[in-house]
Amino acid sequence: MENFFLPRERLQVLIDALRARGFRCIGPQVRDAAIVYADLDSAAQLPAGVRVEQAPGTYRMTSGAFARQFAWANGPQALKPLLFAPRETLWRARRGANGGIEFQEQIEEPAPVAIIGARACDLAALALQDAHFLEQEQIDAWYAARRRNLFVVAVECSHPAATCFCASTGDGPQVKQGSDITLIELDEGFVAWHDSERGRDVLAVLDLGAATAEQAEAAHAQTDAAASAQTRGLPSRNLRNALLARLDHPRWNEVAGRCLSCGNCTSVCPTCFCHAQREVPRLDGEVSEHAREWDSCFTLGHGYLHGFAVRPDTRTRYRQWLVHKLGTWHDQYGRSGCVGCGRCIAWCPVGIDITEEAAALTEAER
Repeated sequence: MENFFLPRERLQVLIDALRARGFRCIGPQVRDAAIVYADLDSAAQLPAGVRVEQAPGTYRMTSGAFARQFAWANGPQALKPLLFAPRETLWRARRGANGGIEFQEQIEEPAPVAIIGARACDLAALALQDAHFLEQEQIDAWYAARRRNLFVVAVECSHPAATCFCASTGDGPQVKQGSDITLIELDEGFVAWHDSERGRDVLAVLDLGAATAEQAEAAHAQTDAAASAQTRGLPSRNLRNALLARLDHPRWNEVAGRCLSCGNCTSVCPTCFCHAQREVPRLDGEVSEHAREWDSCFTLGHGYLHGFAVRPDTRTRYRQWLVHKLGTWHDQYGRSGCVGCGRCIAWCPVGIDITEEAAALTEAER
């Protein structure tokens, strides 16, 4: 791996090079007191001098007089909304001239997107989304169209939040998969390398010099320090047997007394893929759309079968979410569904901490 150095003032050149190749650039920006992904035309739009404090039920931005643009852990969004759309039309049904029904599939080739600032945990989540949507017997054509048009510039975390625990799940802060170009931010710029042929071609046009040994050493030491700074963690990377043996543990009642069943955790989770499908008829009765939209296992309707609800209360819904996420994902995908991003902790209105709940439920195992 050859390390290059991208001076901070030349970050715009990278954005311009991607746009010249037809990519719509998306990067982190400050919106409504949070860092979110939005269309990016200029490096000046990036959140320079911004830090983020996160704790259970808390997300607070602070600013200072420093140049770094990625000195924060994450915002409420991951890559999921860019690939698995919150709502989309799968097909349309139209009344035909002979009185029959004609079906029209609604798949369009999306414009290429380059995401700048993806984190290691979110790329681990992307691999899990790929496993669900692309590596099953039936490939999801809508997800696949967006996925093949995605270019990823990853940035390794230097300032993990108090809610982060990607080191314990093995998913960060070092980028291990899924990027085309990876950056590590230093005060004066970025140590950069390519992880794909596409990434190599983009870096080639930037005409960058090699990173010095001191810059490369400082960059990788910074990532190691970010991992060591994390204080949260899961009891184990495989909690399947421990959780399935505790389906009647009293802790489920205790956490259900705090949980609002609001679904915030599933909305911000980068790996959750539950969805619902519904018909949206036009008022004139001539056309109807079949739409897919995000759903949550915390809703009553998600577990409704003919005549009864499989999970009628918050206790059974929270148990379903946690046991599936940390336990039975191993049966489906060979690993846990949690990548340690900590979003479900920070964005839970009552501050429920998944690492605390997992520890309480499996305490006798340790």
